Amino acid sequence: MAIQGERSRTVVAGIDEAGFGPILGPLVVSSSIFRVPDNLIWADLWGILKKSVSEKRTGLRGRLLIADSKKAFTRSSGIKHLQRTILAAIKLLGYEPGNISELLSALCSAPVGPRLSSDEIRTTNDELREYPWYKKLDEYQLEAETADIGIGASMLRADLANQHIELLGLNSRCLEVAYYNAQISAVKNKSKVLFTAVAGLMQEAMDKFRDENLEIVIDRQGGRSHYRRELQLMFGDAQLRIIKEDQDRSSYELRTGERKVRVHFIVGADDKYLPVSLASMASKYIREVLVDNINRYFIGLNSQLKPTAGYWKDGLRFIKDIKTHVPDAKYDTNQLVRCR
Repeated sequence: MAIQGERSRTVVAGIDEAGFGPILGPLVVSSSIFRVPDNLIWADLWGILKKSVSEKRTGLRGRLLIADSKKAFTRSSGIKHLQRTILAAIKLLGYEPGNISELLSALCSAPVGPRLSSDEIRTTNDELREYPWYKKLDEYQLEAETADIGIGASMLRADLANQHIELLGLNSRCLEVAYYNAQISAVKNKSKVLFTAVAGLMQEAMDKFRDENLEIVIDRQGGRSHYRRELQLMFGDAQLRIIKEDQDRSSYELRTGERKVRVHFIVGADDKYLPVSLASMASKYIREVLVDNINRYFIGLNSQLKPTAGYWKDGLRFIKDIKTHVPDAKYDTNQLVRCR
């Protein structure tokens, strides 16, 4: 809540995923959360923060690239932009991870995976260490340019402060393959599995900022334009009002007492709204780091294997190559291959 003498501000959360389509590797869903002046809720934050960020890969001059992950990541440039931006954002939040395990501890706020008992607490790192290719996550350094990340973080910190904007959080949920398969088996629909993870991040933001109004922007997948039923199932205690439903945007208001949360599913949000772009980059960064561990593990068994990004056609090729070149490799298929 704004105090006397301060301009009124609203918490804005952007949510996006990486890995919805592949056959190998995790599905990762992330949120980035900002507190912004009310007049900047729908503003072009790239223009507002032009001293520290850009949505174009060229001419950065020390600024951070924040863009749809499909633009930030290419096979030629690899993860360098993803890594620099996400580690700079994490640095602003007080974390400086040096290895993959520390990265997951900083970003993955809630574990997603099977439980042995209802009261057992297991982290994302715990879940992933059940997989042969993830057992050494604390041994693999991120190999980041610390000084360069520090420059980017400092520029962003100053720019945010000058515009009365705060970065409040960067959170991810990693749906590892066995858990994903179990959920698909239970609900028979991968869109429902994704929405459940999205709703988990929504609820996390709603709980953490329960005394503030909240705007949540989510990148919309496919041609679907109606989300009322799913929102009512996930947030049954709130009064729901449809603001708008059309081919480009589906907006809703969830009201509990005097507190209101507005949720917007927008086509191309990962390319239009900076908080969604940042969430997209966080999801892609985690996924790429983990897929790299899958490649490292199996190529370590036979150097003839060619790495994979895990997408359907090439993922099937990779599985076939494992059977051909490493026929004695022992692994649980349910931990490696997603069901459809």
